[in-house]
Amino acid sequence: MPHPQGNPLPPQIAIVMSDTLAALGLSQIIGRMMPRARLGVYAAPGDLPKEKADSFFHFFISPEALTADVPFFRQNRHKTIVLVRGEAVAQLLDTFHCLNVCRPEEALVRDFLRLAERSHAARGGKPQAVREAEAEPSAAQADVLTPREREVLRLVVAGFINKEIADRLAVSLTTVISHRKNLTEKLGIKSVSALTVYAVTRGLISVDEI
Repeated sequence: MPHPQGNPLPPQIAIVMSDTLAALGLSQIIGRMMPRARLGVYAAPGDLPKEKADSFFHFFISPEALTADVPFFRQNRHKTIVLVRGEAVAQLLDTFHCLNVCRPEEALVRDFLRLAERSHAARGGKPQAVREAEAEPSAAQADVLTPREREVLRLVVAGFINKEIADRLAVSLTTVISHRKNLTEKLGIKSVSALTVYAVTRGLISVDEI
């Protein structure tokens, strides 16, 4: 529902897990990808304001939380993401979208973007994480990168290391390092996970390519 003044309300994200430290860590990652999101951390499903379930864009939950209230999350499975540890567990939960948290942050961000695109493809449009990042004003909004810097960024986000990038672009390793330094300084972004969000939101690379 749109805001009375015409601006959309920020999406609400629920994180449901008893591990407080893990929940806070996930909150930080989601907050960097969706700066306008309103994040709520709940220790158990019983703490959720279920009468407002429609207002939540995603439920990130532990397997224990799923077990505690299967009917509720099954009813909302299109926006429920189960946080699992290891691929074997994920395969057991094929009824729900799953996110393997035993991965580096860069890989976790890529998985999140892919998952967001798949889980909301039926609704049309871009994943909410993409729309949120595009809507967030910043100095990086301007197209400040040179064509070569954009090429390097695409390859970095796609997972190539410096030497592989140099080989693919037929340039020296020093040149690649220089381009990476320049693009991170221009954007004010250093982590690969944040660069991934930037590249996807600017259409420099598709979710399928990362």
